[in-house]
Amino acid sequence: MQKNKLKALWSSGQPILNGWCSIGNSFTAEIMASQGYDSVTVDIQHGALDYSDVLPMFQAMQSSGATLMARVPWRDPGYIMKALDVGAMGIICPMINNSEEAAEFISFMRYPPLGQRSFGPTRVAVSVPDYGVEANDEVLAFAMIETADGVQNLEAIAATAGLDGIYVGPADLTLGTQLGRLAPGLDRTEDEMVTLIQKVASVCKEYGLIAGIHCGTAEYASKAIGWGYNLTTIGGDTRLLASAAAASVSSWRKLTGRKEKVQVTGGVY
Repeated sequence: MQKNKLKALWSSGQPILNGWCSIGNSFTAEIMASQGYDSVTVDIQHGALDYSDVLPMFQAMQSSGATLMARVPWRDPGYIMKALDVGAMGIICPMINNSEEAAEFISFMRYPPLGQRSFGPTRVAVSVPDYGVEANDEVLAFAMIETADGVQNLEAIAATAGLDGIYVGPADLTLGTQLGRLAPGLDRTEDEMVTLIQKVASVCKEYGLIAGIHCGTAEYASKAIGWGYNLTTIGGDTRLLASAAAASVSSWRKLTGRKEKVQVTGGVY
């Protein structure tokens, strides 16, 4: 079975650039995967897509050579196992609050005796030669820390056997810890949020985990790498499409004398 390239990049100390797909379209996914990302994640949780979209998206991205991953909607064995069966080599699971939830999530990721994943790799057995129980060693389990409970139990979660990484979604982390004092969003600069984001990276380093974070800009991603993050996501297909379209419209209006203000409405991801 082929090795997970993200593990090799991580072990060699190379930062990982992750792409993000929220649009349920195979052509959009193919375009994203062709841009040179180390990995591409399909967002089943908040993306405008479902499983009938995910399968052709994975098929379209296969030839890119990027490591394909998925963010699942919840800590649900059906979603997790189907995402693995379609070809995900990494799963990002939202709203992990304690070590018990982390352990349950990890158990859905791996075949016995290491977990309770059911065997039936329908598509991935075709796309990955010799796919079998060796997948236990190659699939990556990322727990999302997004709540006050998750922060309080951060070290216990990080110590959970079989966990490969922690992924920070700054918007929900802000909502979950600041209790309405700050609006949700990416690229946090508030002292309390920067301290918390840095703490996650520090704990990941202590426990030998990949530290991942969702960013809005390459500049912030570079800063996060300096804090110890190994994997950074910069925006996603919806934000990239919106920002490129808005820039084009703004340029046209400037050159033609039209004065209307252009507002980018690309969403968080």
